[in-house]
Amino acid sequence: MNFEIPEAVKTWSQFGHPVMMWVLFAMAIYALYLGIKVKKTRQASKEERKELIKGNFANRHHKVGSIFMALVVLGTVGGMAVTYINNGKLFVGPHLLAGLGMMAMVAVSVSLVPYMQKGNDFARFTHVGLNMSMLLIFGWQAVTGMQIVQKIISNL
Repeated sequence: MNFEIPEAVKTWSQFGHPVMMWVLFAMAIYALYLGIKVKKTRQASKEERKELIKGNFANRHHKVGSIFMALVVLGTVGGMAVTYINNGKLFVGPHLLAGLGMMAMVAVSVSLVPYMQKGNDFARFTHVGLNMSMLLIFGWQAVTGMQIVQKIISNL
């Protein structure tokens, strides 16, 4: 049995990955905001902490981070799959390698959460460092990704 993907699906599927990644980039910035609020809550005086706790920032940060990790893995694999389906190969270059590196950084960062919950400052410092590095790479990825999208559009 030979299964052929319709051309329209092949063409339009190429835009799913970029759209998803822009949503994830915004989500990463929101997770950063929540993380800053968590730190502020942890370091606040008793009076301030009472008020900040109402924002439930730690729980929200954890939930957004969990969803982010799942979607970044699916988005990365999906982007690679669509590229392979449309071209018969992956283009091994900076965009792909940085994307895979980001996915690994997110996975390692999330794996540190149980240690951070036990008060391990090294795990917290590493978590923040990995995520800040990942966010910088993500910004660069957004630029190179748009260059790829422009190339795809010009070939339509």
